[in-house]
Amino acid sequence: MEHTDHILVVDDDAEIRGLLCDYLRKNGYHATAVADGKAMWAERARHAVDLIVLDIMLPGEDGLTLCRRLRAESDTPVIMLTARGEETDRIVGLEIGADDYLAKPFSPRELLARVKSVLRRYRSMPNNLRADEAHKVRFAGWTLDTVARHLVSADGVITSLSGSEYQLLRILLSHPNQVLTRDQIMLHAKGRETDPLERTVDLQVSRLRHRLGDDLDEPRIIKTVRGQGYVLAVAVERES
Repeated sequence: MEHTDHILVVDDDAEIRGLLCDYLRKNGYHATAVADGKAMWAERARHAVDLIVLDIMLPGEDGLTLCRRLRAESDTPVIMLTARGEETDRIVGLEIGADDYLAKPFSPRELLARVKSVLRRYRSMPNNLRADEAHKVRFAGWTLDTVARHLVSADGVITSLSGSEYQLLRILLSHPNQVLTRDQIMLHAKGRETDPLERTVDLQVSRLRHRLGDDLDEPRIIKTVRGQGYVLAVAVERES
């Protein structure tokens, strides 16, 4: 029996919930809508969810807090809904692990395109790096725990990762000793190329190097290939 993707819409606006669910259902998805975080957790406990459309402005826990909690236990794709012009919320949402965002107001057709893109990108990720496939990935004396989503050093010290740091590390670990351009990294992470003036990837690499204790001037784990991009220059071992 063919799988029908289950999309969970979390928004306190009843009109938006109804509009999006109707549109998603008409386009072949199983769609459920809830008004707040408490109901979101309850729905996830009852049914498998393939993607969550999550509004930032919610009663109780806001969308950013909920996204952060989701990323601590799951890699279920998340598309965040933000108020138009709220760039800070958009940046923070992407930093903590949201897969994409839409600024209100938006058309259901645009959301549908984002849903398709995010699900396609998520499913193209190498299976051996999904949380339910490789529980531990070892490299350069570090162990990435993909269930707890944190790093463990050789002497057992735990280092927490932000959503964007975790995502970047997974991308690099899935392509060891392979040069990845900034555009390739951004395409894997967000489904789009970098803007010529954008330094998102460079900043994330710098932060990740700091987490790994990699020398910022002469890094040995994540190396810069001048004029090309970055390479994870160490061996990788996976453990289920």
